[in-house]
Amino acid sequence: MTQSPHHQLRLGVNIDHVATIRNARGGRHPDPLRAAHLAVEAGADGITAHLREDRRHISDSDIARLKSELTRPLNLEMAATAEMVAIALRHVPNACCLVPERREERTTEGGLDVVGQKASLVPVVADLKSAGIRVSLFIEPDIRAIETAAALGADIVELHTGAYCEHAAADDAKGTASEVDRLAKAASAAAAHGLEVHAGHGLTFNTVAALARMPEIVELNIGHFLIGEAIFGGLHAAVRRMRALMDEARFKASGRISA
Repeated sequence: MTQSPHHQLRLGVNIDHVATIRNARGGRHPDPLRAAHLAVEAGADGITAHLREDRRHISDSDIARLKSELTRPLNLEMAATAEMVAIALRHVPNACCLVPERREERTTEGGLDVVGQKASLVPVVADLKSAGIRVSLFIEPDIRAIETAAALGADIVELHTGAYCEHAAADDAKGTASEVDRLAKAASAAAAHGLEVHAGHGLTFNTVAALARMPEIVELNIGHFLIGEAIFGGLHAAVRRMRALMDEARFKASGRISA
């Protein structure tokens, strides 16, 4: 029997859109914390939640409850603002992933401009790290962004997989192959710079394997798709299937065949 590859490729489940459904009519149902516990039971290695400036889904009380009750690491996605840094320092999640944020966007539309915003990011990264929080930067799979992330002292980069997923959804084989190559090169470069490599945004059952095959990537963060699938077959089943697809692809890529 082959050893479980969970230590090699972690699955972080983003529970934001459970809160989106709850907030559609107010009240307490469905509860994001219940979703977090279910995701962990099904094989998630961590939970991600994005506390937006406009609080459109996850709330401050959600973060407090997640931090106090979770049995797995909490990854807090946040804009690099004074308000969010203060919240992070109050709750001290396992990691903070700095993401770009605009009020009018539906979802995060691209990677953080770490090159253009380097000066303003220096104190944010320093404050978080001084509190013992691991700092992740959500970036495009771009060499300059990776070099800047390393220079800023980030612990982690999370590669934005949105363009890859869009090409795959459009059945654009050439564009998909090009994006997979770009992500693979970025993952290799980030690891060479001493950065832990994560990836995410838009990943589905059909697109996760290409990322799982990249040996430098140690964590995939997936949310909207899993919550959508949960409507049809349950969250536990959706997370279990994603976990299995990731593990299968990682096993095959490393030349090991499970017995």
